[in-house]
Amino acid sequence: MRRRPLAQFAVGALVAVSASWTVAAAPAPAWSPERVDEAARALPRLHSLLVSRGGELVFERYYNSARRDRPANIKSASKSVISALVGIAIDRRLIPSVDTPIVTYFSELAQDPDPRKRAITVEHLLTMRSGLEGTSNRNYGAWVTSRNWVRHALARPMFAAPGEEMEYSTGNTHLLSAILTKATGKSTWQFANEVLARPLGFTLPQWPRDPQGIYFGGNDMLMTPRQMIAFGELYLNNGRGPAGQVISAGWVDRSCEGRERARRPGAAFDPFRGFDPLRDRRYGYGWWVHEIRGYDACFAWGYGGQYIFVVPELDLVIVTTSSPDVSEERRGHRRLLFDVLDELVVAPIATR
Repeated sequence: MRRRPLAQFAVGALVAVSASWTVAAAPAPAWSPERVDEAARALPRLHSLLVSRGGELVFERYYNSARRDRPANIKSASKSVISALVGIAIDRRLIPSVDTPIVTYFSELAQDPDPRKRAITVEHLLTMRSGLEGTSNRNYGAWVTSRNWVRHALARPMFAAPGEEMEYSTGNTHLLSAILTKATGKSTWQFANEVLARPLGFTLPQWPRDPQGIYFGGNDMLMTPRQMIAFGELYLNNGRGPAGQVISAGWVDRSCEGRERARRPGAAFDPFRGFDPLRDRRYGYGWWVHEIRGYDACFAWGYGGQYIFVVPELDLVIVTTSSPDVSEERRGHRRLLFDVLDELVVAPIATR
């Protein structure tokens, strides 16, 4: 992940979070865990807030009956985990490269009447630029109630040539889970525990599977907030875990290299509709990319307010979990959460 010289940025407190989550002018308040806790307690949907600085957990609080040992449904933050697994599979030469056409794993595409589908690569799935019409939002119900999720996702019509335009779709990451299953000869859950979770010191519980037994790629994974911190620190440390290199530093860089979010007019799904403190975000390999007060940040995001923020220049990882059943737009949860993170966490730490 690229780092910028600190001197390039003015550091200050938030002038208006609703304008953008970027650098502001007034002096920031001193870091105060008590103030953070007081503000977080006012958020009725917040379940946890953890802050790690330099590998040290400097803040850890749980709210609204949440507990440290209770796994959270991280929703679409699962996509960042699937991306890590693809990177590890490529590092181990189980998948040749990101340029591998997915027809390699789905031979039925060889007979598809639309030749553009045969040009879809692993990278196109990672960056949500497959060109396949999405399976999210209004198309989600028909997809997850279908008899074969992989076949349904592959059968979607093409709205653009691969690589041309982005459309956020969980079907893309579920296809990656199917590819991992074929390429490794193991379930995505088994592979994830062997190459990712256990090297980080924990075990992932099973999560939902499709009718063919393929683990849901890109949704409904279960992790405790501390496990989310460990996963974020893996990316903060350029792919190195407590026992050694888990994923290549090059994969971390490419994952957090944001591409522009060009989308076709009227595309079905935008996970950040409504108030958007991250309006200028871009998308990498299963990770969103944005600047926080002028600092490059890479983050995993899940419905309802499940976040893992990685800010390399500040040696910082922030994790939040919230109610996974209600949109974070309802009653301004996202706005209030980002007020707390910006004013009381990032700004004070940036000035220390």
